[in-house]
Amino acid sequence: MAAFHFDLVSPERLLFSGAVESVVVPSVEGEFMVLKDHAPVMAMLKPGVVHFEDDKGGKRNLFVRGGFADVANNVLTILAEQAIALEDLDTAALDLEIKNAEEDVADAKAEDTRQRAAERLEQLREVKTALKL
Repeated sequence: MAAFHFDLVSPERLLFSGAVESVVVPSVEGEFMVLKDHAPVMAMLKPGVVHFEDDKGGKRNLFVRGGFADVANNVLTILAEQAIALEDLDTAALDLEIKNAEEDVADAKAEDTRQRAAERLEQLREVKTALKL
């Protein structure tokens, strides 16, 4: 297969920059695979896992929460709101965070506080679901 350039960036850091064979992108309109010579496209990301294979055959999986993907001129750029390598996630810590977030939702008095807590809980559950892949 032919390779193309891929950059995955979060606000904290550049998580990957290099040649890849393929990338599966979780967009709000459904997952799509990018290969060399893909048509130009810009898509909003939904929480999910970006799967990619580098040009040496190594496979990686990163959880992303929101952001944008841009494909143009054999370059895919993902600007993620948050991105975490699946192997870096600690399931015990994640379970504790989910429990605490559930308590925050139950304890919230004001609607805006409850909404923020519910959004955080949903994000944590999305990460947990991604871990089961």
